[in-house]
Amino acid sequence: MNGSRTSNAVLLSEIVAGLTASGAASAVCVPAPYLAQCQAQLAGTVLGWGAQDVSAHASGAYTGEISVAMLQDFGCSYVVIGHSERRAYHGESDAQVAAKTVAALAAGITPIVCIGETLAQREAGQTNAVVEQQLGAVLAAISAGDVAKLVLAYEPVWAIGTGKTATPQMAQDVHQVLRAQLAEKNAVAAAGVQILYGGSMKPENAKELMAMPDIDGGLIGGAALKAVDFLAIIHAAD
Repeated sequence: MNGSRTSNAVLLSEIVAGLTASGAASAVCVPAPYLAQCQAQLAGTVLGWGAQDVSAHASGAYTGEISVAMLQDFGCSYVVIGHSERRAYHGESDAQVAAKTVAALAAGITPIVCIGETLAQREAGQTNAVVEQQLGAVLAAISAGDVAKLVLAYEPVWAIGTGKTATPQMAQDVHQVLRAQLAEKNAVAAAGVQILYGGSMKPENAKELMAMPDIDGGLIGGAALKAVDFLAIIHAAD
């Protein structure tokens, strides 16, 4: 929950200007009030845009919710679903995350489905069980053909905004588990699904993290608010 019309204009223009030499796919997912600004400023550029949440409902008496049709109105290509903060602060369940994923897919919007464990769960040795349960709810709700349309983001909750980062091998181990689970649903599509790392990726560690075989990119938080840092991470993927 950051940004203003003035600061956004500067940030977006700086990011677009710095993307000319990058072959990596990139996008910004912004608070809903700024989607119109992104559409106006980013149309025709290489930088995609999307939202940070979406409703599972198409329309109706759901005050404060944002439907997929509304996201379509603003040209959104992506939507973040099931972010750890939504799960923790708003009580979103695995079933709700799955329903939102289904809604996004039906609208042709790419869902960036977030998955991850807390520090207590990691210390209890439950990491794999937790992420498999979270991903399993989504896979149970979609067809095998829709697997290829997913983007996953592994965000260890204990490494978000804390300055702590999973080592590349720790992150890779979980990404490998997620890809194997995708393969159980659709073996052909699983290899091509982008699995992003979302635990305090920054310019200093991005290249090492993305060198791992199953880490295909990053879900960037605070570092994306500074164009120079966000661009450094994007270029680390080249």
